Amino acid sequence: QVQLVESGGGLVQVGDSLRLSCAATGRDANMYNMAWFRQVPGKERKFVAAIGRGTGATLYTDSAKGRCTISKDNDKNMVYLQMSSLIPDDTAVYYCAAEDSVIVHTNPKFYDYWGQGTQVTVSS
Repeated sequence: QVQLVESGGGLVQVGDSLRLSCAATGRDANMYNMAWFRQVPGKERKFVAAIGRGTGATLYTDSAKGRCTISKDNDKNMVYLQMSSLIPDDTAVYYCAAEDSVIVHTNPKFYDYWGQGTQVTVSS
């Protein structure tokens, strides 16, 4: 099993940048596909970005392309989400997740491990 802990959320202004971090413990995060999802109250959890195990191939939702970068540091067992040009619609709780799969999924039902989430609030 792997345990995930997110950090780095906060209150920012429109146009600001923010880097979220996800610390993985228990097992090597490189054994999993790692992803970021976000959720607002009353709505489904939505895919933001993922990075595949091994090769580190990345996948982004359309709204994240060009504004977000997912990366990982295998030595530190960390996964990051760098976000820029933030807008109020980016306000959500951001979750780090891990799946043990050959295919990188964007549906949260395939992910077995989740962090507790970190709140990002973008103020206008």
